[in-house]
Amino acid sequence: MTAILEVDKIAVSFDGFRALDNLTLTLEAGELRCVVGPNGAGKTTLMDVITGKTRPDSGSVRFDGREITRLPENEIVRRGIGRKFQRPTVFPGHTVFENLELTVSGSKNVFHKLFSRLAPAERRAIDNALDLIGLASHAHRLAGLLSHGQKQWLEIGMLLVQEPKLLLVDEPVAGMSQSEIEKTSDILASLAGRHTVVVVEHDMDFVRSIADKVTVLHEGRVLAEGSMSEVQADPRVMEVYLGA
Repeated sequence: MTAILEVDKIAVSFDGFRALDNLTLTLEAGELRCVVGPNGAGKTTLMDVITGKTRPDSGSVRFDGREITRLPENEIVRRGIGRKFQRPTVFPGHTVFENLELTVSGSKNVFHKLFSRLAPAERRAIDNALDLIGLASHAHRLAGLLSHGQKQWLEIGMLLVQEPKLLLVDEPVAGMSQSEIEKTSDILASLAGRHTVVVVEHDMDFVRSIADKVTVLHEGRVLAEGSMSEVQADPRVMEVYLGA
């Protein structure tokens, strides 16, 4: 396997608080990795560093073989890293299709996108995303009328049409019903292989249902890493996170 993301000895401090402490992490192309840990473990800061929102005090980040540590956020997106935050940020006054149209790959401005003809490749990307997220029958429904879970799936679709190599997904099942959680599990599992996916999540049942490999963070460091059964059996993880 080829490493697509290499986080090497990243350190970040905020007003004397060490959010990340020489953290090192490697992701293989096509894998689905879950990142877990107690509040304050450094999960969000790690995502912020990878996407360029936060610049580290030291260390480096390489993506697809190239250094990205100090690139601006928009350039990191352009290179193929997409991020979905916990709260969906769809355009409620536009249809599901228009939301995907507004975010499909390309440099056209919003006005031009809504009133210009889609290229065949863009149309295919939108249709593929609609099928994958299960919203093809809702394509002409206003996004503001969707359920919470459907909005989360739409936002995943909005990332997919940008054709990222790496997707960072933050707490995707928070506030979902059990049936929505199960569908979200199917969606994310289907992405692995075609994309590299990192899921930050607190719901351990959900993590167990999708994760091939789990990274446990604690106090800004990697505490444990391995299969779900391996990290669950680690005494350090039991002590600081699982409460056993």
